[in-house]
Amino acid sequence: MAVTRPFRRTIRQFTDGHYGMGGRWMYIQHEKYARDPAHYIRAFDLIQKDLINIFDYVEPDDCNLSTYSYRIHELFIRACIEVECNFKAILSENGYARTGPWNLKDYRKIEASHFLSSYVVKLPVWRKGIKTIKPFEDWVNDGNPPWYKDYHAAKHDRHRDFTRASLNNLLHAISGLVAVLSAQFLDGCLQPQFAIGASYGPGDGYDGAVGGYFKIKFPDIPVEQRYEFDWQGLQSEADPFTSFNYEA
Repeated sequence: MAVTRPFRRTIRQFTDGHYGMGGRWMYIQHEKYARDPAHYIRAFDLIQKDLINIFDYVEPDDCNLSTYSYRIHELFIRACIEVECNFKAILSENGYARTGPWNLKDYRKIEASHFLSSYVVKLPVWRKGIKTIKPFEDWVNDGNPPWYKDYHAAKHDRHRDFTRASLNNLLHAISGLVAVLSAQFLDGCLQPQFAIGASYGPGDGYDGAVGGYFKIKFPDIPVEQRYEFDWQGLQSEADPFTSFNYEA
């Protein structure tokens, strides 16, 4: 049975396989959908800008993936903190209220609602071929993506674990941020835009991602967990959304 009311901060395919064709994406504009979404998108825009600046000095190439520096370390930590900020917003706005500090065990619950392990992020420029990243693939297998482990190591003991702040980990962290933002706000455009949710690529199945630099492949999710609602009818309600039960 399809989902007949949208979850907060959660985009989903509709039963016909599209994410937002025909204006159905407009539920993300409603004030009850997410608190201050522009705050999170602007934070990402600054991170993306700083990444592109790094590419002025470090060529996007496989041979440079182990490169590390203070600038990469700084951006790596910022990107991971921003991923966590989005996780906390998703959980809290859907009513999750476990006492005590939240950690990866809590954040992994978001897989059930957002299918993050299936998101694929594509870099638009990569020397000698195509570069794609599935940033959350590993948290299905062992519960802790390597880049997230390295984030904690590099944050808590920079001198000992400085090399973990590598270009490879930075790209995974920023790709993770692209995925979690896309899973909430599609391409991040909160105003009407033609063909949102449609493929922009030359038959490659990727869409334009939030920030306009990366591309993203949205997952195909089980039909019974897709959306099927009439937003024109729902939007007149005081609160047309429902909360995902992360305690279940």
